[in-house]
Amino acid sequence: MNTATSHGFSELTTDRLALRAWTTADAAAVLDESVHPTDWAEDFPADGDRVIAGLFGENPDWLGTYGHRLIVERDSGLVVGSIGLFWPPAEGVIEIGYGVVASRRGRGYATEATRALAAFALTAPGVHTVVAGVELSNPASVRVLEKAGFEQYDTNAVEGGDGVVRFRLTNSPGHAQR
Repeated sequence: MNTATSHGFSELTTDRLALRAWTTADAAAVLDESVHPTDWAEDFPADGDRVIAGLFGENPDWLGTYGHRLIVERDSGLVVGSIGLFWPPAEGVIEIGYGVVASRRGRGYATEATRALAAFALTAPGVHTVVAGVELSNPASVRVLEKAGFEQYDTNAVEGGDGVVRFRLTNSPGHAQR
């Protein structure tokens, strides 16, 4: 993973992806269904991207260095998803969430992006653990976290559902970081 500075924020790059910070213009475009920039995959944004974009006003820290990122395919230059840290951390723990559009699933992009952003999160002052929750009905997302080196630590029942699995990646003593 490489880190390059862009507009005051770090752009994270992996072999195939660039993770660039959302801008307020990106959020506005996602919320305006009549807009579809040419550098977006045809099926971007997904519903989850719209939800996140709608919450930036209430959560301005999500637009900061340790906040949310757009997932950009380096070869095509297209935005193919988003990933983010729900800043600020609580007692050294930060949550991560991600989504890749249907047209780009199955290529390992979610795992690659999750691995990179989680590693970056663990460099933030005071952060020692990155967590994620995944519905048991979404085995592909469970596999993303496993491949990214997260370990399962809790399963809770969800009202009317079949449960949520909690995963974590930590750099604190006593836990191996994969």
